[in-house]
Amino acid sequence: MEPRDLRVSDAEREHVGELLQRAVGQGMLSLGEFTERMDTVLAAKTRADLNQVLVDLPGIRIRPEYQVESAPGLPQPVHPAAAYPNTAPGTPLVLKGRLSSLERKGRWHVPPVLTLDTLASSVTLDFTEAVMETQVVRIDVSDYLSSINIVLPAEATADVNAVENVASSVSSKVRSGAPYGPLHLVVIGKVRFGNLTVTHPLSTRLRKFFNGS
Repeated sequence: MEPRDLRVSDAEREHVGELLQRAVGQGMLSLGEFTERMDTVLAAKTRADLNQVLVDLPGIRIRPEYQVESAPGLPQPVHPAAAYPNTAPGTPLVLKGRLSSLERKGRWHVPPVLTLDTLASSVTLDFTEAVMETQVVRIDVSDYLSSINIVLPAEATADVNAVENVASSVSSKVRSGAPYGPLHLVVIGKVRFGNLTVTHPLSTRLRKFFNGS
């Protein structure tokens, strides 16, 4: 079997998703192109499927632990723990909540990727004073029965189109489109029997209301 025909893991898909986010931050991809390529990544079954979203991006390289000696440039299966060592910069932040209240606000550190794994919880993620490593941040959501409120700075943008909702409410009250402000948030995953809202702080909403915008 050719290396390009080997099956890929979730860790490989996540890694390629990070590379695409980097390409957006460097101006090589538009938001529409990013979304299209992420759809390909999430549906990828083989290394060839993954490699096709990176071939035209100069300087974007898969990390060495994903390389195959017989086929440089193609990802290879690795254990998720190896893909995201705890000491490496940009390590994904995993937030878990079970029948609880989960909150992040103030000057908390935000890596390029967050994983939100929640059940019947109340969640608030406030990015207005957060310290971010990258302009584009992705949140991977896997939720049952929770209320998730995400608060973004005034000039931030967001894309929630890739969120699958099952008997749920998913809405964004902020501008979408290509990244141009301090933060562009991409939310993917699944919300089941809950609700997810992306919004601005109350002060920003009131200012826009009184300004007629």
